[in-house]
Amino acid sequence: MSQHSFFDGSYLGDRARLAPTARLECKVCWHVYDPAEGCEAWQIPPGTPFNALPDHWRCPVCDGARDAFMVLDGGTPDLPAVMRPSLVDPALERQLAEAPGLFEAVFREIHAAKMKGVPFVNGTLGVKAVGFRIHGGRVMGVLVTPWFMNIVLLPNAADDWSQLRTGEKELIDFPSGTYEFLAANRPETGPYKACSLFSPMFDFSSMLQAVETAEAVMPGLLDAGNREDGTRSGEIRRRAEAEEAARVAAETAAAAPESEAPRREAPAELSRRSLILGPRAGAEDLRAEEMRDGAA
Repeated sequence: MSQHSFFDGSYLGDRARLAPTARLECKVCWHVYDPAEGCEAWQIPPGTPFNALPDHWRCPVCDGARDAFMVLDGGTPDLPAVMRPSLVDPALERQLAEAPGLFEAVFREIHAAKMKGVPFVNGTLGVKAVGFRIHGGRVMGVLVTPWFMNIVLLPNAADDWSQLRTGEKELIDFPSGTYEFLAANRPETGPYKACSLFSPMFDFSSMLQAVETAEAVMPGLLDAGNREDGTRSGEIRRRAEAEEAARVAAETAAAAPESEAPRREAPAELSRRSLILGPRAGAEDLRAEEMRDGAA
């Protein structure tokens, strides 16, 4: 990777930060998109930057989603792959860098102590912070644990969330729709807001499956194309299921004949409701979670 790059692989979900010459690599099949070459399969002419690809573009080898591509290099030795924004608050960048590790440490401790042996914990799963990024001047991402998957939204320096009561509801609008968040507060993390996606987590048979579903959440949440005005919210969960099923099908087909290929099914009930469960749903799940893990 170019010596000028300041983080490996990620562009924080903001394609505008990619250099026009940046090459990206599919994390499923390792296909490289090189702007200098374009994409013959999709009739993308040479000279087209990754951030200028049409929304319907997918990996021409495995049909993976565009968000499955990771930064490889800047395309030329003299250019960084990812450009640092000129107007990013350093405190916000610091929070972005620290938040995933902080939440993982806190909830791993909860998992090892308070949640040990609890029947609604999926023992095949672990704790992972996924897809954290800056949106609307705040840091947010997805937290996966063996007993829930939540979107978490953190306050910025101008926010005073210290007086929020645990479980207090708020409807927050995103490009894909309006979702219900509940206030939470822990001594280790401080106050934050959370939106319940899955609880409990028995739909998932492996951590890989849970993480891949979580990776699809933020792009779907911030995609205005998912918005369904007048309905509960965008059907992001269905989209996550479809992307996972397509990825698994491509992966198994490439690895071996269908009769010999191992099968890893998408969660059986993912399509029964939207990923975020709509603006009025999910409150009881999150309130129960806060009671289970001893939130103050």
